[in-house]
Amino acid sequence: MAWIKTIEPDDASGELKAEYDKAVERAGKVFNILKVQSLNPQTLRASMDLYLATMKAPSGLSRAERELLATVVSWANHCFY
Repeated sequence: MAWIKTIEPDDASGELKAEYDKAVERAGKVFNILKVQSLNPQTLRASMDLYLATMKAPSGLSRAERELLATVVSWANHCFY
């Protein structure tokens, strides 16, 4: 099993803490997909910008349909969404 160094929310500071704080506001916690990007807060921010644009921008799919699609793809890839 792979091991990736991460920074936990209690140890975060500066730009990373700001990103983690936003994550908690959105979802109530900091998910592991964000923690694996914790060594590079700029990459984490860019990743979240892409995610939010994909999930919230105008689209032919509803937000629920997009979430369902993401869940099914994650399940097919044997990963937790």
